[in-house]
Order: sequence, then C-alpha cells, then structure tokens
Amino acid sequence: MIRTIVSNELFTILLTLGLMVIAVARMVSPKRFEDFVIVLINNKYLKIYSRDQKFLDKFDGLLFGNLILSLSVFFYLFYQLTIESNEVSFNEIFKLAVGVTAFILIKVLLERLIASVFQIDKLIDYYLFQKITIKNFFGLILLPVNALLLYSLKPTLMHFYVVIILLLTVNFIGLIASFKTYQSVIKDNIFYFILYLCALEIAPYVILYKVFISK
Repeated sequence: MIRTIVSNELFTILLTLGLMVIAVARMVSPKRFEDFVIVLINNKYLKIYSRDQKFLDKFDGLLFGNLILSLSVFFYLFYQLTIESNEVSFNEIFKLAVGVTAFILIKVLLERLIASVFQIDKLIDYYLFQKITIKNFFGLILLPVNALLLYSLKPTLMHFYVVIILLLTVNFIGLIASFKTYQSVIKDNIFYFILYLCALEIAPYVILYKVFISK
C-alpha cells in the first residue's frame, strides 16, 4: 500500500507531466497544434482534421493523456475541498484517473456501437471527433487553472463552479460550431441523432448525478 503524501509535490509532478505531454504533441504536429488552440474561434481544425481521423491518433492520444491528468487533479482538488482534507493520496488519484479514462473510453465505444446500429456512422464519426477535440481543449484549459488553484488561490466551491461553468460554455460553443459544420448531415438524420443524444449524452450524466447525490 502506497503511503499518503501530505504536500503538493504529487500535484506538481502531474502538472509537469501534463506540460511535457502537450510539448510533445506540439513537436509531433506543430501546424495541427496551432490550428487546435484556436478551435473555438475558427472551425478550420474540425473541417480539415476530421477527414483524416483515425481510431488511434498520436496527436489526440497525447492530448487525451493530458486531459486525464488535468481532470484527475481538478476532481481531486474538488474532492479535497468537499471533505475538508489536505491529504494527497496517490492511490486515490490513480483510481480517479482510471475511472475517468474508463468512463470516457467505454462511452466512446458504446457511441460507435449505437451509431452502427442506427446506421449513422459517418455523422457520429464527425460528432465524436468534435467531442474529443473539445475534451482535449478542456485539458489545455485545466492545466493553468489547476496551477492557479494549487499555488495562487485558496480554492473555494465558487472557484470550482466558475471553472465548471466555463467548461460547459466551451463545450456549448464547440457543439454550435460542430452543428454549423455538419448541419446538412444532421438534418438528414435528425431523428436518430436526437435519440442518440438522449441515450448517450444525457442519460449517463443523469445516472452519475443520481449515484453521486445518493452517497
């Protein structure tokens, strides 16, 4: 059993790893990274790179790694605040990272399976690429946010709520951009797309919320 660490050293290591992963992603695809960081104000990234998307993509994989690190740190800081504890447990952060990774990957696999059943694979491929892009952008935003929460601010629930609202706003902007880009494809499959949204975009989070508040 790994001992509990009472300091910010572990968080510092995780943030440094996140920075290193982003740096490697930028080295691997410098032009793509430049397009990626302005994805909210220019849909060029979605239009160009959705055509060549792969199930296992090195660039997206690296940014996804940073997303998991950033989300794990953010959620653990929130957890610390809710239980009023300063202890940092490597075991708990590791479990959280595994849980977040499993949730995202299983959800993506289910989405692809249901898209195949509804025969809207092409539409969902575009939609999933947009979602993965926005999630990876979350990771980019959370890295400096986590640093502020750790080293500059004394975190409060209000800080976390503001960050969550910011992330939801970013997600909404990304969805609007995606709908504009693929509106013709969505219109042709609107009924199945709405069913898909209800089944895999709303229901899982409602269930998670119910589980969370029941504890």
